[in-house]
Amino acid sequence: MCDTMVALPPVTLSGAVIFAKNSDRERNEGQPFAAFPRAAHAAGSRLRCTYIDIPQVAETHATLLSRPFWCWGAEIGANEHGVVIGNEAMVATIAPGTEKKLIGMDLVRLGLERAATAAGAVEVITRLLEAHGQGGPCGHLHEHFYDNGFIIADRREAYVLETIGQFWAVERVSGFRALSNAFSIGRGAIWRAGGGLLEHARAAGFCSSLEDLDVAASYLSLERDAVSQGRAPCSRATEVLARNAPRLTTAHLMAALRDHGAAAEADPRWHPAHLQGRSICMHAGEGLRRSQSTASMVSELRGDGRVLHWATASSAPCLSIFKPVLPGLVLPEDAARAGESYDATSLWWRHEMLHRAAERGDFAAILADFAPQRDALEADFRARIEAVLAAPLAEQQSVMDACWAEAAALEARATASLPAMPDAAAAHAASWRELDLRAGLPQVCEAA
Repeated sequence: MCDTMVALPPVTLSGAVIFAKNSDRERNEGQPFAAFPRAAHAAGSRLRCTYIDIPQVAETHATLLSRPFWCWGAEIGANEHGVVIGNEAMVATIAPGTEKKLIGMDLVRLGLERAATAAGAVEVITRLLEAHGQGGPCGHLHEHFYDNGFIIADRREAYVLETIGQFWAVERVSGFRALSNAFSIGRGAIWRAGGGLLEHARAAGFCSSLEDLDVAASYLSLERDAVSQGRAPCSRATEVLARNAPRLTTAHLMAALRDHGAAAEADPRWHPAHLQGRSICMHAGEGLRRSQSTASMVSELRGDGRVLHWATASSAPCLSIFKPVLPGLVLPEDAARAGESYDATSLWWRHEMLHRAAERGDFAAILADFAPQRDALEADFRARIEAVLAAPLAEQQSVMDACWAEAAALEARATASLPAMPDAAAAHAASWRELDLRAGLPQVCEAA
């Protein structure tokens, strides 16, 4: 379960397009964050996606991807042209495909590799969807099948694309927009559609034309949504963004990704164990609540062509630091390492020591101590990066490297100041201990 947001001028303070996404996945599903170069491909060559082969194109764009370790595709990404895409699992009244085809994460990466604009990415994804279909298991330790929705943006415009099998509908975004795990395109909002959606909707008696088709009302599975609860975080994100429109900034979008909901706002002692249903900053727990926010990214796409990304490369954005990523610069190697087991050389897994200690301890106290330091460091990063945007690449690289190193140092100090993880018997802590042992987390395994 995930949340994606976008804000366009005139509701942004800088006049830029601002995109943000939390990737929600299972707890031990490490998510590497890495850059992939532009590449040329031989005529007639084939591309292996997560499950199937498709024809390769002559040239693919350079990309920046945050992806589950086991998957070819990506949850969040950007390309060298300033196109950004995030996907959302969707639950329809029509059962999702179980046959292995393209999955939503493949479509994110394919759109980024093959399109130079947001509109172009919509075209790439919808053509591939019609040609190859979507389907197959999308979970790590648990079987999970779903259709997909996307927010696709560049420095000029943004789109919401919602799909059911090979059906698809697109809405052009104005102002700001949030998307979660529920169909959301309403009556009168469809810009384009295809894959047989209109024909199916007419035959089902949902509409007579695209103008009166309500995708959300016609195709959302209320039964499955009662479990995934996709509408509530989308509504909450809309509410949170509205508080600062029309002066939205990257800091506001980061704060939105860290939101735990109204109950947490009202309770200074809030703990993830208290979570009822879904929150934007998602924390896993006992029972069916297997997902958590495993990676986050915010992108500022400026009208002058400059692009600036901010990534956590770690889970739990509330306990993570957004670090700057300038296109064309080299990312730290430890950001690209993340599997399903603890790895001391992985940024993602080192951060889990802080995150999981907070989950099993005094979360409110740990967050209250960490958050002011986190916010101050991020504000400093924004000022320093802004000062070198016109500087030579070597100077930009030096400043970016320093920011990542300082973020790692703060997280290391915060982790070192915490007591050993308690072996609590409470259901929330117990649900974490099982996964910690499976991942080989040092403190837990040593105490076992």
